[in-house]
Amino acid sequence: MPREKGRKLVASNRKARHDYEILEELEAGIALTGTEVKSLRAGRCSLVDAFGQISDREVYLHAMHIPEYTMGTWTNHPPRRVRKLLLKRQEIDRIGAKVRESGLTLVPLSVYFSNGWVKVEIGLARGKKSYDKRQSLAKRDAEREISRVMGSRNKGRDE
Repeated sequence: MPREKGRKLVASNRKARHDYEILEELEAGIALTGTEVKSLRAGRCSLVDAFGQISDREVYLHAMHIPEYTMGTWTNHPPRRVRKLLLKRQEIDRIGAKVRESGLTLVPLSVYFSNGWVKVEIGLARGKKSYDKRQSLAKRDAEREISRVMGSRNKGRDE
């Protein structure tokens, strides 16, 4: 059977972009069992409370929920187990230093298949305060209003 090409999104963490200021994005592989991959291929995954943590010069993903595979037997996996992320040693050391010094955190942004392999996009993030969230919402609304007005002018219908 030929390997699938391209990128197929399984799950995204939209709330992370609202709650955190993403400073840097990384792509990492993830160590999974067979039933976890089958459950992901069915499009079942949740990143709601998930976070990354560095321990013993390894990066682990905590609290990512992959439900049990419905056709699985006794070989099924626990849904919220700790999963190891696959990164190069230099990347781990670099983001580990940033996490320790700057008080940043690792937040998973999306899970997807890239050429048949499961990948996780993780972000090096800083938490937003409530006034930062309000400012970003106001900025987005203003940009949407500007694009709406400019779009109507381009069509020749001035408001």
